[in-house]
Amino acid sequence: MWACRLTQRKDFSYEGYRWQPYNCEMPNFEGPAFLRRMRDKTLALVGDSLGRQQFQSLMCMVTGGRESMDVQDVGREYGLPKAHRSMKPNGWAFRFRSTNTTIIYYWSASLCELEPLNRSDPQTEYAMHLDRPVTFLRKYLHRFDVLVLNTGHHWNRGKINGNRWVMHVGGAPNKDKKLAQIGDAKNFTIYSVIRWVDSQLPHHPRLKAFFRTISPRHFMNGDWNSGGSCNNTKPLAGGSEVTQDGSADSVAEGAARGTKVQLLDVTALSRLRDECHISRHSVSKSSKVFNDCLHWCLPGVPDTWNELLFAQI
Repeated sequence: MWACRLTQRKDFSYEGYRWQPYNCEMPNFEGPAFLRRMRDKTLALVGDSLGRQQFQSLMCMVTGGRESMDVQDVGREYGLPKAHRSMKPNGWAFRFRSTNTTIIYYWSASLCELEPLNRSDPQTEYAMHLDRPVTFLRKYLHRFDVLVLNTGHHWNRGKINGNRWVMHVGGAPNKDKKLAQIGDAKNFTIYSVIRWVDSQLPHHPRLKAFFRTISPRHFMNGDWNSGGSCNNTKPLAGGSEVTQDGSADSVAEGAARGTKVQLLDVTALSRLRDECHISRHSVSKSSKVFNDCLHWCLPGVPDTWNELLFAQI
């Protein structure tokens, strides 16, 4: 669904650009080199659909987009088979037999624990524990060598109400009016999960933990459901350099400061690539067309995120 060469899009000049850090040679990403570096190791990405895109990008980069008998589905080891009646699993886990390298993605839009308040009711509300990391992290952290977290775009009133999430802190419904504001709740959770991961690192000395900064949206003249669009196809129309010193995601930067959780800082460089979104093009034949100015064409910008991740690993 992200392969823009399978859609009606005509212009692919965006594929010909590569990020170049200042005064630094970033190594070329090569699948075999990545697998050698990650021999007998596990890399896990936990986050929302932009985290899923980073995972899909990484799998394509490592395999060269080719089917391989070397790749084994090990989702069951991590509780990831597709649940009954669900549209898709909560994530995927694949192992490359030749190097015993495992790459995992787990869906967690908020990174916090979601607990059904009435397990017998299909329409139950969920306690959204802002101060507790998602259960998957607490259960499997000891098996990871590299962890990449992200959250951000599901923190809006529509998503929270639609998912029937009720904010909890300290095991009880939130009573703090300031924390009830969506932006403050998101920031509180980002700080909480980063601090929790940092507290676990002494117990898992081999673990390298990253928090990926937010992936920018490029909607113009409205949002996804109100006529917003992103029709530019000219690469780097808004500039070709990032000159600021700090991160464009000040919340993530502040949360990681003073911890051993590293920032995978992609916001400012991704902001320059507004021509790389799915836009109005789709593999779907649906007559109703929404512009997707949030997700990226693959191959595309998430490949750069993985190049930066590989360089830091």
